[in-house]
Amino acid sequence: MSTNELIVRRDGYVGFLTLNRPKAIHALTQGMDHAMTEALLAWRDDAEVKAVIIDHSEGRGFCSGGDINLLRNSALNDGGVSGLAFFYEEYQLNNLLMTYPKPVVAFMDGITMGGGVGISQPAKYRVATENTRFAMPETGIGLFPDVGGGWHLSRLPGRIGQFLALTGARIDGAECLWAGLATHYLSANSLAEAKARIVAGEEPGAVLSALAVEPPAARIAANADQIARHFASDRYEDILASLTADGDEWAAKELATLRTKSPQTCKVALRQLHDSLTCTSFADNMVMEYRIAARVLTRSDFAEGVRAVIVDKDNNPQWNPATPEEVSEELIESIFAPLPADKEWKPL
Repeated sequence: MSTNELIVRRDGYVGFLTLNRPKAIHALTQGMDHAMTEALLAWRDDAEVKAVIIDHSEGRGFCSGGDINLLRNSALNDGGVSGLAFFYEEYQLNNLLMTYPKPVVAFMDGITMGGGVGISQPAKYRVATENTRFAMPETGIGLFPDVGGGWHLSRLPGRIGQFLALTGARIDGAECLWAGLATHYLSANSLAEAKARIVAGEEPGAVLSALAVEPPAARIAANADQIARHFASDRYEDILASLTADGDEWAAKELATLRTKSPQTCKVALRQLHDSLTCTSFADNMVMEYRIAARVLTRSDFAEGVRAVIVDKDNNPQWNPATPEEVSEELIESIFAPLPADKEWKPL
């Protein structure tokens, strides 16, 4: 059950899913998603497996996201067909992790973005370290904070989720713990011991609590009041107006950041997080996110955003629509509209 991109193994009482694409900072491919799903289904009813650990092999990141090149090629060349197949399988993995009956431990040691958020946030135990760099940067490439981002971010306190979704801000391990995105903060040097003790049969939560250390001060906490105030509205124009009226250095910096993002994506993200709070299950959230993906993938902002940020690296995307005011309610409604019954996403 191993591939070059994912190492699937059993050790003691633990099933390991080890991401293994170091040159791509372990970005997820469809093959990796499929192999993880197969392993999780096999271990679900295996009495010998008491817990699952998701980690990564060598390199500076846990998981930098999904296979952006595949998605862009799909948007440009096959009308989004292969991209949607990727999303469909990835979302099934996200939902399987969210509903998994055995404890899952995700070691977010390093860059944890996009798809990496999708496979770590459903875990019962989410371990941050001094190396953790967490972000949902999709507004910068015309996508949207998917893989369950609507669910996870909308349920953070104080509009932190809306701030992260819109700005794509990177936060560190201490900030993840403060915001509730991590359950434990460990030194990276103690991760091997933590894994060994869980493998030996110790209860994961007890092991992580025993090895946890006091994190540095969470820098984002100093801006929590400003985030709650400026990002209070679900209307994007209100957020921009609030930041504009402030004149403070922090507000000016965040306003400048937002001006670089896709207006369409920012409005989609706010609606996504708002609607997610009405979802009665994570699966319902994923149905919504798949509908969004089906529309956003082939709209011009995605291919253009990837071109500007990742391919040409000129960081000068030409968004269409170009301004928030031009992103109509009709466009947003069309992005969130149900798909034909035979095209909707369904959980395993």
